[in-house]
Amino acid sequence: RLFDLDPDLLPLFQYNCKQFASPQECLSAPEFLDHIRKVMLVIDAAVNHLENLSCLEEYLCNLGKKHQAVGVKVESFSTVGESLLYMLEKCLGTAFSPDVREAWSKLYGAVVNAMQRGWETLPEGD
Repeated sequence: RLFDLDPDLLPLFQYNCKQFASPQECLSAPEFLDHIRKVMLVIDAAVNHLENLSCLEEYLCNLGKKHQAVGVKVESFSTVGESLLYMLEKCLGTAFSPDVREAWSKLYGAVVNAMQRGWETLPEGD
């Protein structure tokens, strides 16, 4: 869904300087699948620390800095969020109520806000 929503994100996923010719090629690459696993580990950590997300602040800020360093724009995270909500809706079906959607949106928003603070804390000249 990610590349359907924003095909311009495809060039951001380069592994070993290899640029993918198509979304399908990227989606089947082991490196991309590993990246998706890492994204889901971050989501899992956020869920597991729901009552104390601040304990993940430093990690998420650093993760934001890493994403900025490779050219990711903060705005791209909204597309990732839409893709996450789409996947949850498809997997959960009728259990994906408006309240569940709102809860996931808030959680994802908190993660992105912490990552965005990584952009804001970069020293001058970086």
